[in-house]
Amino acid sequence: MASILIIDDERAIRNVLKDILNNEGYTTDEATDGEEGLKKFKLANFDLVLCDIKMPKIDGIEFLQKAKEINADVPIIIISGHGNIETAVDAVKKGAFDYISKPPDLNRLLITIRNAMDKNSLVKETKVLKKKVAGIQEIIGQSAPIIKIKETIEKVASTDARVLVTGENGSGKELVARWLHEKSNRSAGTLIEVNCAAIPAELIESELFGHEKGSFTSAIKQRIGKFEQANGGTLFLDEIGDMSLSAQAKVLRALQEGKITRVGGDKEIAVDVRVVAATNKDLLKEVEEKNFRLDLYHRLGVILIHVPSLNDRREDIPLLVNHFLTEIAKDYGQAPKSIANNALELLKKHNWTGNIRELRNVVERLIILSGKEILAEDVKNYI
Repeated sequence: MASILIIDDERAIRNVLKDILNNEGYTTDEATDGEEGLKKFKLANFDLVLCDIKMPKIDGIEFLQKAKEINADVPIIIISGHGNIETAVDAVKKGAFDYISKPPDLNRLLITIRNAMDKNSLVKETKVLKKKVAGIQEIIGQSAPIIKIKETIEKVASTDARVLVTGENGSGKELVARWLHEKSNRSAGTLIEVNCAAIPAELIESELFGHEKGSFTSAIKQRIGKFEQANGGTLFLDEIGDMSLSAQAKVLRALQEGKITRVGGDKEIAVDVRVVAATNKDLLKEVEEKNFRLDLYHRLGVILIHVPSLNDRREDIPLLVNHFLTEIAKDYGQAPKSIANNALELLKKHNWTGNIRELRNVVERLIILSGKEILAEDVKNYI
């Protein structure tokens, strides 16, 4: 049953809307002004909001802007007796689903609500399908560091704050970046990934900013760089600590000005990109050794997320093992194998230098080489 929040300082209007919507099978909650409405919007998961414009404390337009920052997916319909065409256009530009004048035509109101609900359902279904197609895995774990990471992602994802993710190789930094994008207001855009360590130093600038035809010997045609490809979305700079100093200077300028210039070009190109960076290095130590720019470090590290090694979150190993047993069995088209408790204990005691990546490989090996149940002897033989 869909839930609707009604925000209006006129009790009579709230009562009328509440009665109509309840008769239509919706559940409702109400607020007397924008401030109270915003508090309720933060605490509960509403499917739709009906909001007046002229209200004390926080008016409808301000509520609309703040609500969109909290959850951009919830449709908001503005209802007002003080409106005109300019107000309606302004409300829709700022993210309102529609604008209805008071007193509302009930048929139009109900049709608008149904249309908003239908659109919202399609958006949710699209996101679910995108997750399935992209194969985005959940962040598995209930240890204190993992819970903290999940909480930070929930708080930070809807903003455009830059995030620096640190941690050892194979610990799951890329997964954190994917979820930051997936839960952001940019999720409809593209997540572009660049492995800075895998690109030769002389090509990194062309990779990031693109180049014009003829700008260097092998530039036989124009190339669009990763910053432009990620316009409106998220750019994930993996292993940022391996980037050359000259490329760092250009990335810093792009972050400061929101503009880039292709290699061999002189035209400035505006880009709207949220940057998430990751590294397995101690960047402050790299700064001391003159390998990394301090000003870029501060630009990238607005929010810092550290992903612990698997050895620092051993209590999560049983959850991860069971997840991999199910996932890999599904890939192989067979029923998941069970694992003995003493085998799990051995896995928990192992020194996981390769982190989660190594654990998955070991589980896959055990599935292939063990019998119907994975035993402690299998772990000793095949780890």
